[in-house]
Amino acid sequence: MKKLSIFSTVVFAASSLVAQVYKTNTASISFTSKTPVETIEGTSKQAKAAVDSKTGAVQFSVAVNSFQFDKSLMQTHFQENYMETSKYANSTFSGKITNLSAVKWTVDGTYTVSVTGDLTMHGVKKSVTVPGKVVIKDGKPTLQATFKAKPEDYKIKIPSAYKSKIAKEVSITVNAACS
Repeated sequence: MKKLSIFSTVVFAASSLVAQVYKTNTASISFTSKTPVETIEGTSKQAKAAVDSKTGAVQFSVAVNSFQFDKSLMQTHFQENYMETSKYANSTFSGKITNLSAVKWTVDGTYTVSVTGDLTMHGVKKSVTVPGKVVIKDGKPTLQATFKAKPEDYKIKIPSAYKSKIAKEVSITVNAACS
Protein backbone atom coordinates (compact mmCIF):
# COMPACT_ATOMS: atom_id res chain seq x y z
CA MET A 1 0.00 0.00 0.00
CA LYS A 2 2.84 2.36 0.82
CA LYS A 3 4.40 1.72 -2.64
CA LEU A 4 1.08 2.57 -4.34
CA SER A 5 0.88 5.83 -2.39
CA ILE A 6 4.44 6.81 -3.34
CA PHE A 7 3.74 5.89 -7.00
CA SER A 8 0.55 7.98 -6.99
CA THR A 9 2.41 10.95 -5.52
CA VAL A 10 5.17 10.70 -8.16
CA VAL A 11 2.63 10.40 -11.02
CA PHE A 12 0.62 13.37 -9.70
CA ALA A 13 3.78 15.48 -9.29
CA ALA A 14 4.95 14.59 -12.83
CA SER A 15 1.58 15.45 -14.39
CA SER A 16 1.55 18.78 -12.54
CA LEU A 17 4.91 19.64 -14.13
CA VAL A 18 3.47 19.14 -17.63
CA ALA A 19 0.53 21.51 -17.06
CA GLN A 20 1.72 25.04 -17.56
CA VAL A 21 0.57 28.52 -18.40
CA TYR A 22 2.39 29.84 -21.46
CA LYS A 23 2.46 33.61 -22.09
CA THR A 24 3.68 36.36 -24.39
CA ASN A 25 3.53 40.15 -24.53
CA THR A 26 4.48 40.29 -28.22
CA ALA A 27 1.69 38.41 -29.97
CA SER A 28 0.83 39.64 -33.44
CA ILE A 29 -2.77 40.47 -34.31
CA SER A 30 -3.55 41.84 -37.74
CA PHE A 31 -6.67 42.57 -39.69
CA THR A 32 -7.46 43.05 -43.33
CA SER A 33 -10.45 44.81 -44.84
CA LYS A 34 -10.49 44.16 -48.58
CA THR A 35 -12.94 45.64 -51.05
CA PRO A 36 -12.70 46.35 -54.79
CA VAL A 37 -12.07 49.98 -53.85
CA GLU A 38 -9.40 49.62 -51.16
CA THR A 39 -7.44 47.21 -48.97
CA ILE A 40 -6.85 48.32 -45.39
CA GLU A 41 -4.42 46.46 -43.13
CA GLY A 42 -3.46 47.06 -39.54
CA THR A 43 -1.06 45.13 -37.32
CA SER A 44 -0.18 45.12 -33.65
CA LYS A 45 2.81 43.19 -32.31
CA GLN A 46 2.05 44.18 -28.74
CA ALA A 47 -0.85 41.88 -27.87
CA LYS A 48 -0.74 39.90 -24.66
CA ALA A 49 -1.69 36.22 -24.80
CA ALA A 50 -1.80 33.26 -22.44
CA VAL A 51 -2.83 29.61 -22.70
CA ASP A 52 -3.14 27.08 -19.88
CA SER A 53 -2.14 23.61 -21.08
CA LYS A 54 -4.11 21.92 -18.30
CA THR A 55 -7.48 23.69 -18.61
CA GLY A 56 -7.28 24.95 -22.20
CA ALA A 57 -8.06 28.51 -21.08
CA VAL A 58 -6.97 31.09 -23.68
CA GLN A 59 -6.72 34.86 -23.13
CA PHE A 60 -5.79 37.70 -25.48
CA SER A 61 -5.67 41.46 -24.94
CA VAL A 62 -4.55 44.16 -27.35
CA ALA A 63 -4.42 47.91 -26.97
CA VAL A 64 -6.38 49.18 -29.96
CA ASN A 65 -4.05 52.16 -30.38
CA SER A 66 -1.10 49.76 -30.89
CA PHE A 67 -2.26 48.89 -34.43
CA GLN A 68 0.01 50.29 -37.11
CA PHE A 69 -0.95 51.15 -40.70
CA ASP A 70 1.00 52.03 -43.85
CA LYS A 71 -0.85 55.35 -44.03
CA SER A 72 -0.98 57.53 -40.92
CA LEU A 73 -4.40 58.91 -41.90
CA MET A 74 -5.85 55.37 -41.86
CA GLN A 75 -4.42 54.88 -38.38
CA THR A 76 -6.01 58.12 -37.18
CA HIS A 77 -9.42 57.26 -38.66
CA PHE A 78 -9.25 53.73 -37.23
CA GLN A 79 -8.38 54.87 -33.71
CA GLU A 80 -10.53 57.99 -33.45
CA ASN A 81 -13.54 57.47 -35.72
CA TYR A 82 -14.15 53.73 -35.89
CA MET A 83 -12.68 52.07 -32.78
CA GLU A 84 -13.00 55.15 -30.53
CA THR A 85 -9.92 54.27 -28.49
CA SER A 86 -10.60 57.05 -26.00
CA LYS A 87 -13.71 55.06 -24.92
CA TYR A 88 -12.67 51.48 -25.80
CA ALA A 89 -8.92 51.17 -25.23
CA ASN A 90 -8.62 47.39 -25.51
CA SER A 91 -10.02 44.45 -27.41
CA THR A 92 -10.00 41.11 -25.59
CA PHE A 93 -10.73 37.44 -26.03
CA SER A 94 -11.35 34.98 -23.23
CA GLY A 95 -12.15 31.39 -24.06
CA LYS A 96 -11.24 27.73 -24.00
CA ILE A 97 -9.83 25.15 -26.37
CA THR A 98 -12.82 22.82 -26.78
CA ASN A 99 -10.83 19.83 -28.02
CA LEU A 100 -7.91 20.11 -25.58
CA SER A 101 -7.09 16.39 -25.75
CA ALA A 102 -6.03 16.90 -29.40
CA VAL A 103 -2.93 18.83 -28.25
CA LYS A 104 0.16 16.94 -27.07
CA TRP A 105 1.88 19.78 -25.24
CA THR A 106 5.18 17.88 -24.88
CA VAL A 107 5.41 16.64 -28.49
CA ASP A 108 6.49 18.93 -31.33
CA GLY A 109 3.80 19.18 -33.99
CA THR A 110 0.85 21.13 -35.34
CA TYR A 111 -2.50 20.49 -33.67
CA THR A 112 -5.85 21.66 -35.04
CA VAL A 113 -8.05 23.15 -32.33
CA SER A 114 -11.35 24.91 -31.86
CA VAL A 115 -11.59 27.75 -29.37
CA THR A 116 -14.89 29.07 -28.01
CA GLY A 117 -15.16 32.20 -25.94
CA ASP A 118 -16.03 35.87 -25.74
CA LEU A 119 -14.53 38.42 -28.13
CA THR A 120 -14.92 41.99 -26.89
CA MET A 121 -14.34 44.85 -29.32
CA HIS A 122 -15.58 48.41 -29.22
CA GLY A 123 -17.30 47.65 -25.90
CA VAL A 124 -19.39 44.80 -27.36
CA LYS A 125 -18.94 41.22 -26.16
CA LYS A 126 -19.90 38.38 -28.52
CA SER A 127 -19.55 34.64 -28.15
CA VAL A 128 -17.45 33.21 -31.00
CA THR A 129 -15.97 29.88 -32.04
CA VAL A 130 -12.66 30.15 -33.85
CA PRO A 131 -10.72 27.41 -35.65
CA GLY A 132 -7.02 27.52 -34.96
CA LYS A 133 -3.77 25.69 -34.48
CA VAL A 134 -1.39 25.10 -31.63
CA VAL A 135 2.11 24.60 -32.99
CA ILE A 136 4.50 23.03 -30.48
CA LYS A 137 8.20 23.51 -31.25
CA ASP A 138 10.97 22.83 -28.76
CA GLY A 139 8.34 22.49 -26.04
CA LYS A 140 6.83 25.94 -26.61
CA PRO A 141 3.41 26.65 -28.13
CA THR A 142 2.48 29.15 -30.81
CA LEU A 143 -1.24 29.92 -31.07
CA GLN A 144 -2.49 30.66 -34.58
CA ALA A 145 -5.93 31.55 -35.90
CA THR A 146 -7.61 33.36 -38.75
CA PHE A 147 -11.28 34.27 -38.54
CA LYS A 148 -13.78 36.88 -39.70
CA ALA A 149 -15.65 39.55 -37.77
CA LYS A 150 -18.31 41.99 -38.90
CA PRO A 151 -17.80 45.59 -37.76
CA GLU A 152 -21.59 46.05 -37.48
CA ASP A 153 -21.74 43.16 -34.94
CA TYR A 154 -19.53 45.24 -32.65
CA LYS A 155 -21.43 48.51 -33.25
CA ILE A 156 -18.54 50.00 -35.22
CA LYS A 157 -20.13 52.72 -37.30
CA ILE A 158 -18.89 53.22 -40.83
CA PRO A 159 -19.91 56.57 -42.40
CA SER A 160 -21.88 56.09 -45.61
CA ALA A 161 -19.17 57.87 -47.63
CA TYR A 162 -16.71 55.09 -46.64
CA LYS A 163 -18.95 52.00 -46.80
CA SER A 164 -17.54 50.98 -50.19
CA LYS A 165 -14.00 51.09 -48.73
CA ILE A 166 -14.64 48.95 -45.63
CA ALA A 167 -15.41 45.23 -45.96
CA LYS A 168 -18.59 43.88 -44.39
CA GLU A 169 -16.41 41.13 -42.87
CA VAL A 170 -12.87 41.85 -41.71
CA SER A 171 -10.30 39.04 -41.59
CA ILE A 172 -8.38 38.81 -38.30
CA THR A 173 -5.15 36.84 -37.96
CA VAL A 174 -3.52 35.92 -34.65
CA ASN A 175 0.00 34.58 -34.12
CA ALA A 176 1.19 34.24 -30.52
CA ALA A 177 4.54 32.56 -29.84
CA CYS A 178 4.40 31.79 -26.12
CA SER A 179 6.99 30.62 -23.64
